[in-house]
Amino acid sequence: MALTSWKTFSFFDVSQVKPSDDGESSAAFNSNGLSAVCSGSENLFLGSHDGIIRILSQAFKVVRTFKAHDSGSITHMKQVDGTALLVTIVEDLSNDPVLKVWALDKVEKKTGAPKCLSTLAVHNSRRQFPISAFAALEDLSQLAVGFANGSVTVVRGDLINDRGAKQRTVFESDEPITGVEFREGPTSTLYLATTGRILTLTISGRGQGQPARALDNAGCGVGCMTADKVTGDIIVVRDDAIYYYGVNGRGPSYAYEGPKKLVNAFGSYVALVSSPQASMPNKPNNFRRFGGSQADELFNTSTFALLDTDLKYIAYSESLISQVKFLFIEWDDIFLLTLDGKLFRYHEKPLQQKLEILYQRNLYVLAISLAQKAGIDASQRNVILRKYGDYLYSKGDFDTAMQQYLKAIDNTEPSQVIRKFLDTQRIHNLIEYLEELHEHDKATVDHTTLLLNCYAKLKDTAKLETFIRSGNNFDLDTAISMCRQGGYYEQAVYLAKKHGEHELVVDILIEDSKDYEEALDYIWRLEPGLAYPNLMKYARVLLEHCPKDATQVFIDYYTGQYRPKKDTVLPSAPVPQGAAAIAVQNLTSFIPLTYRQISAAATPGIVSNQQLGDAQTAEVEAASPSREYDIPKPRTAFSSFVDHSVEFVTFLEACLKQDHVEEGDKIDLHTTLFEMYLQTANEKKSPEKEEWENKAKKLIQGQHIPIDTSNVLLLSHLSDFRDGTILVREQQGLRFDIFRSYTSANDTAGAIKALKKYGPEEPQLYPAALAYFTSSPRILEEAGGELDVVLKKIDDDGLMAPLQVIQTLSTNAVATMGMVKKYLSDTIERERKEISNNRRLIESYRSETEAKRKEIDELSNKPAVFQARRCSACGGNLDLPTVHFLCKHSFHQRCLNRVDDSVECPICATQNATIKAIRKAQEETADRHDMFQDALQRSRDKFGTISEFFGRGVMTVPTTD
Repeated sequence: MALTSWKTFSFFDVSQVKPSDDGESSAAFNSNGLSAVCSGSENLFLGSHDGIIRILSQAFKVVRTFKAHDSGSITHMKQVDGTALLVTIVEDLSNDPVLKVWALDKVEKKTGAPKCLSTLAVHNSRRQFPISAFAALEDLSQLAVGFANGSVTVVRGDLINDRGAKQRTVFESDEPITGVEFREGPTSTLYLATTGRILTLTISGRGQGQPARALDNAGCGVGCMTADKVTGDIIVVRDDAIYYYGVNGRGPSYAYEGPKKLVNAFGSYVALVSSPQASMPNKPNNFRRFGGSQADELFNTSTFALLDTDLKYIAYSESLISQVKFLFIEWDDIFLLTLDGKLFRYHEKPLQQKLEILYQRNLYVLAISLAQKAGIDASQRNVILRKYGDYLYSKGDFDTAMQQYLKAIDNTEPSQVIRKFLDTQRIHNLIEYLEELHEHDKATVDHTTLLLNCYAKLKDTAKLETFIRSGNNFDLDTAISMCRQGGYYEQAVYLAKKHGEHELVVDILIEDSKDYEEALDYIWRLEPGLAYPNLMKYARVLLEHCPKDATQVFIDYYTGQYRPKKDTVLPSAPVPQGAAAIAVQNLTSFIPLTYRQISAAATPGIVSNQQLGDAQTAEVEAASPSREYDIPKPRTAFSSFVDHSVEFVTFLEACLKQDHVEEGDKIDLHTTLFEMYLQTANEKKSPEKEEWENKAKKLIQGQHIPIDTSNVLLLSHLSDFRDGTILVREQQGLRFDIFRSYTSANDTAGAIKALKKYGPEEPQLYPAALAYFTSSPRILEEAGGELDVVLKKIDDDGLMAPLQVIQTLSTNAVATMGMVKKYLSDTIERERKEISNNRRLIESYRSETEAKRKEIDELSNKPAVFQARRCSACGGNLDLPTVHFLCKHSFHQRCLNRVDDSVECPICATQNATIKAIRKAQEETADRHDMFQDALQRSRDKFGTISEFFGRGVMTVPTTD
């Protein structure tokens, strides 16, 4: 790349060095006496033609002078940086060059000069030619010396400890050697430069002993070859360009015409000194600063330039009036010594000053590259990017400006950029910046809102979907809210699903998308603890639009059988052809998936037919039980089924089929189901009405029904369901109330039916029936022959006294004497017979009582005569001792086996015990008034029962002993 296109800057401050005022220091840079210069270890070393070495400090004051060689001129020197070692070479062209190694930290006692560690005469095949190039490794284990006759001698050995060294001529050529440089690595390579070629020679390691290999068929001048210590590359400058040579050979080159004199590597710069040029008629003006103009040539000017070949710019360029004699680097600066003895120091400006120079010229790209090369942190680099973006924005290059803002997004206040791009015409740039903010997790709620608004304004659904699927860390609530406001319901559902916002998913599907089936399907896939609140929140809506499935979900959940639905992959059948293929394809559209949407754009969770490949999905319930959950009370679901009676009945019936239903829940379920049966029956017409009434009747039949009687009666009354009232009264034993309900409704047929059904168990119904049948002519006519049946039953069972019957019939003018003539005649005849029988019984009781009293009187007042001759027990003749009883029975005393006075006749004892037991029972029952009342209530002959208990002593006044 030609240097004509490179920018030139002034990145270095130049100053002339003024040596110390003392005599020796002030004349130290007199070029007439100087023959060699080197630097290192914070010192400057000057060699003279008379073999004297002067050491200068950083203040450019001579701190030490010593005689290095007695004769000859010091032509080459090297100071091993970080040590006190100094290598010097002296030449006089009459003898071989002499190489010495000095220990500057050691002193010869006799002379006070530094100690010379070793001295070596460098051989050149006994030919006296000046040394044109010199190089040494840092440990001085190998040194290379190039001669003007084209030969190169390599010195190996321990020169520091003076243990001997070996010399070998490793290269010979017809062309003078102009440069030598070492490159260390797995193998030590020596780069050689002649006036006509650039070569490499392996001097140690693998490949040693092989001939030199030519890298380039063009050489260079003396001083025009150097090594870049940073990269290890060799830099060669020729009249046409600057060349780099690496391990693999020749590298990049940069065109730069003009004769070159000196080159050195200063950090990342190439320090180049160009000698005066000859007249060049066609020379471009851009090269005059490097080569000088014709006027400059009159004064023998030189050009000094510092080039950054990596970033391709000229850091500093200057034309010098005098020729440059030496170029060296020390104290992080580069120095030039001219022929007129002037020393110039070039100090690099701080990075910030260099950047300011670039800002002034709007060279932001170069500023960015320069900053990156300098290794500044990201925040400082972003400052440059922002400045570059502002510059491009001011020029109207909004797209490129945005790219810079994006690169500097980590350290830029977003509002500074957003305000610049709020114009509608730059909305695409704004979107790009907002997207990047989300990528770097720097977006706020406002940024998310603005980005979604931009998408909505452009109606860019594809980008909106890409954004919400990108996984950026944006505010979820804001994104969902904006999607809902903009009508992007599917995207809102996706976001809510992705972040586990189940309630939001159902909310969007129902309130926005109106996709009730999908909402119910989603609820059905949730775990019990998550499904329940969502199901209850939208229960009425789901029952309205998906009655069957919603009811099933309620049944499953409230019966403990809830299992979240899952998707399973089934092997696909062979693809059918023709009409069958269309049928199968249509069928697959009904397979529910986790995330369904109508649009053709693919979204996460949507599996198209192409994506399914050889498999398809089908919805199944989880085979394994879900986590246990607390089954809620059935009552909590009742309000959800308002206006959905059929589904409510299905739910209640399913809950009742469960085995382990708590008693309280069972009462609620039975009562509510009974009410729903009656409500549905009232809404239907026959025969459906009878069917529903039969269901209600069946629900309250049997023993121990869990429905409260008052509830059944109330519901039956409100629904005009008489069968329900009757059943309850039957179960409660309220048969008289059942009969009364028929009579109050003037339902003669029902009353007759109830009388026949309950009359045998409830005799009191017959007197009531008698009064009802004779209450009106119409009822009497409807009753027909039932009146005679009732009268006969009353008469047979004695349910009413004849007088009571007559009084009942005489309350109105409905019944006639002809209707009761037979009853009265039969009653009178029976009464007469009963009176006659009672009179005879009374007479017999009187006679028996009189006889008993007479017998008692005789036993109490008259003596008893015992004439028995035989024992009543054994039948033997009586002999003394003998026991006689007033009952005329006599016994041997031995037969009685009793000696006490309480002996009793064994023959009469049984009869006497029975009488005593009867009497005792009468005495005990005399105080049992509850038995008397109970018997009186159950008796058909009340007076007879009273008489009987009177005879038992119930009415007897207790006596006090």
